[in-house]
Amino acid sequence: MRVLILGSGVGGVTSAYYLARQGHEVTVVDRQPAAGMETSFANAGQVSPGYSAPWAAPGIPIKAMKWRMMKHRPLVLWPRTELRLWGWLAHMLANCTEEAYRRNKSRMVSLAEYSRDCLRDLRQETGITYDHREQGLLQLFRTQKQLDGIGEDTAVLDAYGVPYEILDPAGCVSVEPALKLVKSKVAGGLRLLGDETGDAHLFTQRLAAIAEQLGVRFRYGTSVQKLLTEGDQISGVQVNGSEVLTADTYVAAMGSYTPQLVKPLGIHLPVYPVKGYSLTMPIVNPGAAPVSTVMDETYKVGITRLGDRIRVGGTAELAGFSQRLRAPRRATLEHSVTDLFPQGGNVKQARFWTGLRPMTPDGTPVVGPTRYRNLYANTGHGTLGWTMACGSGRVLADLISGRVPEVSHKDLAADRYKDEWRFQAA
Repeated sequence: MRVLILGSGVGGVTSAYYLARQGHEVTVVDRQPAAGMETSFANAGQVSPGYSAPWAAPGIPIKAMKWRMMKHRPLVLWPRTELRLWGWLAHMLANCTEEAYRRNKSRMVSLAEYSRDCLRDLRQETGITYDHREQGLLQLFRTQKQLDGIGEDTAVLDAYGVPYEILDPAGCVSVEPALKLVKSKVAGGLRLLGDETGDAHLFTQRLAAIAEQLGVRFRYGTSVQKLLTEGDQISGVQVNGSEVLTADTYVAAMGSYTPQLVKPLGIHLPVYPVKGYSLTMPIVNPGAAPVSTVMDETYKVGITRLGDRIRVGGTAELAGFSQRLRAPRRATLEHSVTDLFPQGGNVKQARFWTGLRPMTPDGTPVVGPTRYRNLYANTGHGTLGWTMACGSGRVLADLISGRVPEVSHKDLAADRYKDEWRFQAA
């Protein structure tokens, strides 16, 4: 079968790899000059199934109000008249119940755990390297109140058999020795033993090269204009002005831009671009840098060791498709990393980056078929695109190949939103 994938981020490339492994003739198109150049370029570096949870959670509306008073706040909402944003926020608030949180987190943990297993298998099959480490993630709590509030999360982890440890300050230092310099700032932590780290950009580019060896064709510098239809099928994709590309099956994996692509077809995906930021700096003192990933729960900032670099990622900014680099967001990242690892990296040499994370209001991605018989979607992973990439790509390839996926997928497709999720154009 001929499959055309729109988008060469980590989701599009993993989909291409698994489809090629299953014998399909695959072409990937992207407007960038290489794979993984947008949202996958400089994310936080975490493969964190244990930390997979929706932003929509009980208590979030109150927390959001408190965050607005913080100098280094994890959530930033710019005043906008955009109806699509306010509709997305309304549906996010509707998911801030205990029942919805348990349902959504269970979906996300299930897919993320499966994805991590797929990543491990892929590593063994291909020998791919990408500055990865398999030394867990430490969710660090600065207050006792934060530590006392993890019961809902650990209940889901217990239900799925996800290994974890609850640590006191001494335990946190034992797994992240550099924290001994700031032990007084640590109330405790939740260590997720099965979580990993790695450079998503490096992984995406190297997997694209492996996929090419399997016969996948990449067409870079190719802008997608619109999908063409004939009845209940896609008949082609218009690119670069007037050129039309055809295939038997199509996959929309364009991140935050996917809703704009499919909206003219009557497909309404509640995926909004949630802007994230990162800093990447050289390590100057290996013993004072993180061993793996430390998630600063107060500021929702992840601090990850990637080879000889430290990647600091965080902030959720609702500002439409703006990619302006804002100094206050940099200040938040710098504050978190210098507060916890003051001697680890050279902040003055840090590279500041921003990307648009495609997020759904319930946190669960959109992976699977659409109302058009030969059109599939792979988007909406939010902050967990790297974590869920291999699992989502494998699920998608299995569905296209007529196989039954190895993990539950019935609540991942776009039809879970039905008619109640309708948004104005961005």
